[in-house]
Amino acid sequence: MKLLRYGPLGQEKPGLLDAAGTLRDLSAHVADIDGAALSPDSLARLRAIDPATLPAVPGTPRIGACVGAIGKFVCIGLNYADHAAESNMPIPAEPIVFNKWTSAVVGPNDDVKIPRGSEKTDWEVELGVVIGSTASYVDEADAMRHVAGYCVINDVSERSYQLERGGTWDKGKGCDTFGPTGPWLVTADEVPDPHALDLWLEVDGRRFQNGNTRTMIFKVPQLVAYLSRFMTLQPGDVISTGTPPGVGMGVKPEPVFLRAGQTMRLGIEGLGEQRQKAVDA
Repeated sequence: MKLLRYGPLGQEKPGLLDAAGTLRDLSAHVADIDGAALSPDSLARLRAIDPATLPAVPGTPRIGACVGAIGKFVCIGLNYADHAAESNMPIPAEPIVFNKWTSAVVGPNDDVKIPRGSEKTDWEVELGVVIGSTASYVDEADAMRHVAGYCVINDVSERSYQLERGGTWDKGKGCDTFGPTGPWLVTADEVPDPHALDLWLEVDGRRFQNGNTRTMIFKVPQLVAYLSRFMTLQPGDVISTGTPPGVGMGVKPEPVFLRAGQTMRLGIEGLGEQRQKAVDA
């Protein structure tokens, strides 16, 4: 299933995208696409519904973040070997963990605000993993049963805040609008191998990122099991799993960063596309 949320910011309704690409209203069955709706039992009930019986949504409404009321937005740094190389950083021995604040979450096509004073706002297309059942001290062999599905994430990053201002990476990762999520959550049963997906990103039509999840250093089961040793992962939590090479910071001979008025377009095979305009905050 492709589950999504549509409508004005803060008033999103739950929806489903059917096989023909028609947006269907799920409001009669779930209140939101959130933790409660993403449990295995809930997904089984939604899967049993004939999409043709759901009301079609007219027009072209705004698409919101595909997960509502995200509890934790956990991110993994330097998780692609080729991205670590372009960043001149060693391959990490363990996953590098940081957070995005949930106030960063926006829809897949909403504007991205360049923070005031920023000179190094950057892009990162990433595979998002959405948790569907509580995971605490899980083994890798059992980790995938806690995954509800996958989505596209743009891990927008302000590099000077992240790397040059002291402290943790979080201050450069969690600015408002720095977490476009969606357009939809594709349930895990429709993604046979999350480690064989092409992912890409363009700025104003120029392709910067062109990678595949096969070059991830720590795979999805490893990440879920690892994180579950430091925190309880709960339904509706989101893990952003790292980015392939091609970020602006890594462009040679000179880095390239976002400017107001530019447009990012990005996507992951089978998981949809995003499109954001950069604007001044």
